[in-house]
Formats: sequence, C-alpha cells, structure tokens
Amino acid sequence: MTLLEDYVELIADLLKEHGEARTTDIARILGVTHPTATKTIARLRREGLAVSRPYRGVFLTEAGIALADRVRRRHRLVVELLIAVGVPQESAEADAEGIEHHVSDVTLSAFERYLKKSAAGGRSLGATGKP
Repeated sequence: MTLLEDYVELIADLLKEHGEARTTDIARILGVTHPTATKTIARLRREGLAVSRPYRGVFLTEAGIALADRVRRRHRLVVELLIAVGVPQESAEADAEGIEHHVSDVTLSAFERYLKKSAAGGRSLGATGKP
C-alpha cells in the first residue's frame, strides 16, 4: 500500500494547498511519467480511494481522506519522535518518509505514549525499563 499511500497523501496536500490535484502535477512532484501517474490514479479509483472528474482533476473519497489522515498522523509521529531523540528537523522529515510506511500500529502507539510522557516532563525509560 506504500505507493498508494504516497499518492493519497500528495493528493490531499494538493487539494488543501491549491484546491485541485491534477495528474500532471502529481507526476511532476513524484518524479514519475504522466502514464505512470494515470495508471496509479486508476488503481486508487479501483480501490475506492479517489475519483476523477474530467477537466477537474483527482479527488479523494471518504476512504481516501481517512487513509490520508492516517498517513499524515504516522508521518507526524515519526518526525516528532526522531526530533525528540535529537535528529535534526530536515533529516527527520526525510527519514520519516521511509520509516512511516513500515511502522506497525503497536509501534506508533508506543511512539505516541513516549512523546506524551516526554511532553509532560516524565522521565522516559529505555528498552530495558531503566531510566
């Protein structure tokens, strides 16, 4: 699902920033050919994640919006954790792109607990359970 997640996240961003998500823009931003973007968007439609309207671009369905929200949340949590352990912002953003697609929900929940505890001033424990 990684490829579809990248497309859904980008489409959501384009819709938010520009009010439209055109296949041409998607292809350019992702560095793929127009036919590749068209094929992947067709897959999004088959999966029920997006709809296309002639001369209007690509729009996300409710399922697509929900997936985009989950992907953004994962990305945000991974970036915040990396920054919390001392990774510079720019590196954290770049590294999160690869990590976010391979992190389980269990691990994400642990990241979130750690970040909440850290924000509350609690001492965090290492993997051994010791400070």
